[in-house]
Amino acid sequence: MKNFLIFMTVFSIQKLHAQIPVSLKEFSTKNGAKVQVSKNNLSVSWQTENNKRGEVVINLERNQPLIHELNVLNGNITTSIVKNVNPIFVLTVGKRDLISQNGWNIFFDRVPKKPFKAHLVKLDKNSVSVRSAGTRTIIEVSEITAPDFKGTIEFTLYNGSPLINIAAVMSTQKDSTAIIYDAGIVSNALKWDNIAWSDVDNSLQTIKPNLNDSSKNEAVKYRTIIGKTNSGSLAIFPAPHQYFYPLDEAFNLKFTWHGNHFRNMVEGYGIGIRQDLYGDNRYVPWFNAPPNTLQRMNFFCLLSEKSPADALEAVKKFTNNDKYLALPHFKTLASHFHNEFITKVVAKGLPIPEVPSFISVFKNTGIDMVHLAEFHGAGHPDDAGEIRLKELDLLFQQCKRLSKDGFLLMPGEEPNHFFGGHWLEIFPKPIYWIMSRKDDEPFVSQHPIYGTIYRIKDSAEMLNLLQQENGLAWTAHPRTKGSTGFPDKYKDAPFFKSAHFLGAAWKAMPADLSQPRLGKRVLDLMDDMNNWGNHKTVLAESDIFTIEPENEMYAHLNVNYMMMENVPTYEKGWQEVVDVMQKGKFFSTTGEVLIPTFTINNQKTGETVELAKNAKANVSFSLQWTFPLNFAEIISGDGIKVYREKINLDSTLPFGKKTIQIPLDLSKRKWVRLEVWDIAGSGAFTQTVWLK
Repeated sequence: MKNFLIFMTVFSIQKLHAQIPVSLKEFSTKNGAKVQVSKNNLSVSWQTENNKRGEVVINLERNQPLIHELNVLNGNITTSIVKNVNPIFVLTVGKRDLISQNGWNIFFDRVPKKPFKAHLVKLDKNSVSVRSAGTRTIIEVSEITAPDFKGTIEFTLYNGSPLINIAAVMSTQKDSTAIIYDAGIVSNALKWDNIAWSDVDNSLQTIKPNLNDSSKNEAVKYRTIIGKTNSGSLAIFPAPHQYFYPLDEAFNLKFTWHGNHFRNMVEGYGIGIRQDLYGDNRYVPWFNAPPNTLQRMNFFCLLSEKSPADALEAVKKFTNNDKYLALPHFKTLASHFHNEFITKVVAKGLPIPEVPSFISVFKNTGIDMVHLAEFHGAGHPDDAGEIRLKELDLLFQQCKRLSKDGFLLMPGEEPNHFFGGHWLEIFPKPIYWIMSRKDDEPFVSQHPIYGTIYRIKDSAEMLNLLQQENGLAWTAHPRTKGSTGFPDKYKDAPFFKSAHFLGAAWKAMPADLSQPRLGKRVLDLMDDMNNWGNHKTVLAESDIFTIEPENEMYAHLNVNYMMMENVPTYEKGWQEVVDVMQKGKFFSTTGEVLIPTFTINNQKTGETVELAKNAKANVSFSLQWTFPLNFAEIISGDGIKVYREKINLDSTLPFGKKTIQIPLDLSKRKWVRLEVWDIAGSGAFTQTVWLK
């Protein structure tokens, strides 16, 4: 028995210190990556920029930090940015409500008000593999576990950039699961000379850390925290949109952290990203984690030999400084904002700023035109007369006053009367209308102050108003929130089939980290509406309330690039905007991916192409991007089925442009559209080209 115990002790010690096996079966040197396996380390290097290389050195010993070194290689010179650190992940698991509303599409869920548990993800080094995928190289380390979850850690290295993505790729078999995660880089010894970040006022802040500093959460701009060593900087940041589960508010909830003993769970000093358990304290749905889906909980690291300020500038390029780029022949439009400036400030007689902060936010983000959704939970939409008309008049006055210098603020509402569910409207000019009509009141009349006013009592009269004043309506947040079941429930109604019912609106909701694209709910609806046979379009919407400079606005924004040469003036009306929306002459994006052109046989979105019999169609599109692209998908339908032609774009480098032309058999198809997604889950989609 004594000899057996001695044997087991020696065996355990040998196992503890043994090198774990490394597989290179799927690795290729074609993309320029290099691999070297020594006794204790696996070194993988890749081409970055200016003839330099990045290098990740994985420690193969079981009881040692996973990352032995992160280096920058310049010829024969190796600059070690940081040594002997561990990536860490804290997985918080709650319960999804799949019963009360609409299953996995639910938004009205308050996950943190139900029991939940947080777990430090555990790494047990068993094996390592290296594989190649286009210009990328992936290091996979097995195995990581948390209660009811297991998976691997992945390091993805991107040619053309000192960018690394570190992901805990995990799945569960447990149903009705909602999750959030925190992550970062941790060590038992202090590795950083300074910690730096941009505060919400866009000023760089720097502190000198102490190993015993308790963990602290920071409100930052650009979602980035940076550790500086004597040889360079390591910037840590999340995917700019995918990381943020949907909320009604875009508050800055201190999404980064630094210090010791993070969440009273992580031993050692670290820096990283975090999520707030309680969100905006309204509806807090977290992320969906359906059974057997690979949830990719990830963050980015950027290696730099330079200062934190320089590293931050390099990070900011991936989101164009959190700004939507100007694109020739396009103007940007953002929609669905419940700012409630009229009811909270103007109608109360409070001082009205010359330039309200929300206007500055829009302009500084590169948004040319904004469509509001006022009086949603505020105001008096059910008032039968003067109060309602006065509020509309104040709205119109302020929109007119603030529309100047190439910026257009368009009035709009989320009325939620007559049609069912929630919906938005836009008219090409100010329209005074009341959401009720008694039998003895006229549909249209003249008011001594406001001129023509309309009174509406049902869906037929609402459609009549849209037709008479050339307005548009569409389903807000379809198939979720207050529009659960819509537009499906009224897809055969006359108002929906009308050309004055635009279609629906898109937002990245719900959130699911196993999905390589955002907003699948509405993209699937877009295909359904196309197959229903009505020429509908889908407008990107933000659907948020407070809009302030200190908020984390960019993560929750999206924008529509409208095919327009100029921004209309308020005084002359915005009929052109309505026409572009109605005709589908636009594409929508989170900002990192642009689609300047998309044509089928030289015909643009919103147009109809007559295909020659037995001839392939020429599909052509041009792209512009920041993060390396993941894939494009040409999606078409025949009125019943949906067809997908996926184009692998893992050969792309960061910050590129490309034109793709593909002959494609679209016979018997009735429509076609395009989506493009990058490695951060950000992307863009076009409207539809119709076929006959």
